[in-house]
Amino acid sequence: MEQRYGIIGVGMMGREHMLNLAHVDGASVVCVADPHLPSQQAAMNLASPYQWPLKVIEAAKERPDILVQVGLEYRYMPPIAKLIKEIKSEVLGRVWMVAIREHRFPFLVKVNNWNRFNTNTGGTLVEKCCHFFDLMNLIIAANPVRVIASGSHDVNHKDEEYDGKIPDILDNAYVIVEYNNGSRAMLDLCMFAEGGKNEQEVCVVGDIGKGEAFVPESIVRIGTRAGGREGVQTTEVHDKRVKYAGLHHGSSYLEHLEFLAAIRKKRNQASTASLQEGLISVAMGVAAHLSIETGQSITIKEVIEGKDHEYFSLLNK
Repeated sequence: MEQRYGIIGVGMMGREHMLNLAHVDGASVVCVADPHLPSQQAAMNLASPYQWPLKVIEAAKERPDILVQVGLEYRYMPPIAKLIKEIKSEVLGRVWMVAIREHRFPFLVKVNNWNRFNTNTGGTLVEKCCHFFDLMNLIIAANPVRVIASGSHDVNHKDEEYDGKIPDILDNAYVIVEYNNGSRAMLDLCMFAEGGKNEQEVCVVGDIGKGEAFVPESIVRIGTRAGGREGVQTTEVHDKRVKYAGLHHGSSYLEHLEFLAAIRKKRNQASTASLQEGLISVAMGVAAHLSIETGQSITIKEVIEGKDHEYFSLLNK
């Protein structure tokens, strides 16, 4: 049975999803919506080799039975998914600490340079790092309570100017998150760090052992306190289901397989990445930005309930 897709927003990431769907059996893209005419045309050109009957639409009707899966694709990266599976098997014991490092290249050029300003994106720690906050929540399996952060715009995009304005997005930060079960997590972000072997590193420590995942090396390391350094096991991880690796090491493809499975089984919710989980991951990013701007710790409750509204104006100053 063919499943027909519509994609809202066909900039770089929207077209990346189109390319992934071109490699998913039984899937086709039949309509797109995007106010940016060059993006519309690029999508039409992309659809042509696959003979998709692509149409540009203005809007979609509301549907009470709609299935929603938030696109938090880092969950699906094979080495990270493997690490999460190991954690759930309790090989590490009770998880106390999670450290995620992303050291990478600067933001790419996007449509009308929308990603250069906090007022458009909500800030780097929202637009870029909600994926990592989602991973923290998934791994720790508890509710984030408080966020403390330090970050700045120090290196990237300072020689750029758009309508008389210099970009203001952060290019480096540290973020600490405290959870209601006593666990803690930390994000180390640097976007002028191309000179490294891995772009993402996830380290999880429990009371029994330690696990690590590395991307793009696609390696997972698992060790226990009892086994020590000599007992650490290293595994190279790949998912044979991936037919198109794309920009995110196969994770977008696997994400689409999950979504398609939910559609075909007529579930009213995909098995991962719900709207609530997406909301909390974004709230954590907002809290981190507010912590940087105010020099204070920020609770998730403050962000969700919209308390202390003067904080929020700081993002758009």
